[in-house]
Amino acid sequence: MKVILLAGGISKRIYPLHDKNLIKICGKTLIEHQIQRLRSSGFKKFLIVCNKDNHEKIREIVLKIPELEVDTVIQYKPGMAGAILACENKIGDEEILIVSSNDVVSKNAYQLILDASKGSSSEVLMLGKKVETYFPGGYLEVDQNMRINSIIEKPRRGEEPSDLVNIVVHFYRNPIQLFQYLENAQTDKDDQYEVAIDRMIKHGVKMKAIMYDGVWQPIKYPWHIYDVAKIIFDELPKLKAKTAQIAASAILKGDVIIEDNVRILEHAIINGPCYIGKDTIIANNALVRNSFLGNFCTVGFGTEIARSFVGDECWFHTNYIGDCIIDRNCSFGSGAVTANLRLDEQNINVKINGNIINSGSNKLGAIIGENVRIGVNTSIMPGVKIGSNSMIGSGIVLADDVEDEQYVRAKFLIKKSKNLFKINEKDERNEMREKLNKSI
Repeated sequence: MKVILLAGGISKRIYPLHDKNLIKICGKTLIEHQIQRLRSSGFKKFLIVCNKDNHEKIREIVLKIPELEVDTVIQYKPGMAGAILACENKIGDEEILIVSSNDVVSKNAYQLILDASKGSSSEVLMLGKKVETYFPGGYLEVDQNMRINSIIEKPRRGEEPSDLVNIVVHFYRNPIQLFQYLENAQTDKDDQYEVAIDRMIKHGVKMKAIMYDGVWQPIKYPWHIYDVAKIIFDELPKLKAKTAQIAASAILKGDVIIEDNVRILEHAIINGPCYIGKDTIIANNALVRNSFLGNFCTVGFGTEIARSFVGDECWFHTNYIGDCIIDRNCSFGSGAVTANLRLDEQNINVKINGNIINSGSNKLGAIIGENVRIGVNTSIMPGVKIGSNSMIGSGIVLADDVEDEQYVRAKFLIKKSKNLFKINEKDERNEMREKLNKSI
């Protein structure tokens, strides 16, 4: 069986971060984690669908993975159907498993559908999960025997055909048949794949939903990166590298992974779950809790980082970083802080591609792209996005999003006039202090 790993999406909704497949989480890119999770279930043959922008980088990464039969292909037509059709010339008649690279599930999900494929007469198997709240994705309509009657992509809220969401872990015994239906599917919407599936069902192709009740987190918006990091972290061994230097007075609580050459100085606190990447320094009196830090970061004296995802090579100097998503090579001047809670404690909204999206949480800090500099004493309001290669001046209250490559500064009106207030000399201050002491 060959895995078709779909990694050709444009990742527009996670801006100001870039390609979600190349985001480093707990020391490795997401695409590496996904391949390794599939390998643990016995899959060894992969065809990875890329786009023209990430193809070279993904190919460079995956070709270094040992004992792996892997090839790549570039997707030129949009949508899931376009991604699958791009594979047509590289797939024969062997069984395939189609997996979305940014749908993160537990490792046993792949084993679940693999086992089902051996004991089922159905020609197509799809992983399904029951949800309690609306999800803007595909839904499966099934009968009492879990046979799929239809698949509906992104129905309106309240018009869902069921509570069973379609997770893109799809097994096909006959890929040639799938390609034929995809080529013949006609639609004006971005649902060519779903249209093809519906036609297959109407023509008698047996499809079955495989129930899955484990963890599942798709990456649709930037804040989902933190949720994915938690899933990946939970499945990693909790190790402290022998080369790490941890001061005797430092405190480590809960599940923590400390990578090579990390330095944790006196009176620092690491409160797990936490991942501390290679060569990172946690300085005196710093507090890192429920966060995932990349390599070569510096968390300066007195800084607190809470429930945040931080990329490689980031610097912090006496800051509060709460519920943030921060890409690589960002630096915060001393006293700069991120606000993460509205005064009315309502959910925080974020502007995504011109639309206001409810984050679903009342705690969300800044979302910051790579190569950003934040000046001293600047305050960033909840849910604000800052584009890559931008500089934010000092002393600013930033309540609006900032695009890529912007220099944001503020003008302060400073007035000077003659000082008419008497400043007490040392003797006068001492006399006042003595009078005060006597009155107490």
